[in-house]
Amino acid sequence: MSSAEDARFMALARALGRRGLGRAWPNPAVGAVIVKDGVIVGRGWTQPRGRPHAETEALVRAGSAAGGATLYVTLEPCSHYGKTAPCADAIIKAGIARVVSALVDPNPEVAGAGHWRLAEAGVVVEVGIGAEEARRAHAGHIRRIEAARPHVIFKLAVSADGKVARSDRSPTLITGEAARARVHLMRARSDAVLTGIGTVIADDPLLTCRLPGMSSPVRVVLDGDLRLPLASKLVATARQVPLWVVASEGADPLREQALKARGADVARVAATGGRLDLAEMLKLLARRGITRVMVEGGPILAAAFLRADLVDEVALFRSPNVIGPEGIDALDGLPLSALTRSPRLKALSSEAIGADTVETLERA
Repeated sequence: MSSAEDARFMALARALGRRGLGRAWPNPAVGAVIVKDGVIVGRGWTQPRGRPHAETEALVRAGSAAGGATLYVTLEPCSHYGKTAPCADAIIKAGIARVVSALVDPNPEVAGAGHWRLAEAGVVVEVGIGAEEARRAHAGHIRRIEAARPHVIFKLAVSADGKVARSDRSPTLITGEAARARVHLMRARSDAVLTGIGTVIADDPLLTCRLPGMSSPVRVVLDGDLRLPLASKLVATARQVPLWVVASEGADPLREQALKARGADVARVAATGGRLDLAEMLKLLARRGITRVMVEGGPILAAAFLRADLVDEVALFRSPNVIGPEGIDALDGLPLSALTRSPRLKALSSEAIGADTVETLERA
């Protein structure tokens, strides 16, 4: 098969894998395609909560047609026994003749062993097609394995004059409907969406995905002193959409009990100078299986993430509208250029969405 065909089928596998984003955690959202004589005979993606795996789904759909076929997969097939049998063994048993894999899995339980097992069984293994795109697709899994924290996606919507709200916090729609729909899609593709208690008290957000047929992420609130109002929309919906509240170690246990009684999950991390340790908080989320977290906070939390060098990807939505000098700056104590011209971040793309634009940056 030609390299152009290999690239095309791998691109399809990546597209399938995106269907699992926000739903597959704690496992990576993998995509797989099985091709025989130029015809797709099976396809799959990681199912909710990480099982079944993409390869298993594709093999089931292919059935006996998998014999002698090529499997395209966005991440190395697993080789170890977890909650399911190794995908490598299922691939060998099905008679797959060739495996085209985008990446070696950095998980030390795999780390090349899946490819080795396939090769030992006589399967032709080729690694690296679409590797750069696959690394982006699996950034959450890779970050969780290598840095023990989730991949942090920072979303910010600013007016033409770099403001995020009016000083009186009166309702202000900065971006248009198309841009807001994109934000909801970003939520659906994230394992968790995170904000600070200041934003919750000021805006009483719901933080769900409101696109038809798409699921909502875990909502995480950083609330050192457990000030989260029991009458807030977040607490009112805690039994329908998971709500995790991260507090300081010294927060009032009675407030914790009240939140838990309403369905919220309360965890604690260390605090310094009255502020939660963001690095420890992210490690806590990783231990709970979160691989991708979208930060939708106010100027204080946004600046804190930047200062701590914990931003891996940025979606900067720019509106043509002006709020004026009475507005609130996007980053507390920092110019917007600290984000757009940071040596730690590089521009990836810019796209028009209605009257707005979205600029995407990623860790350099």
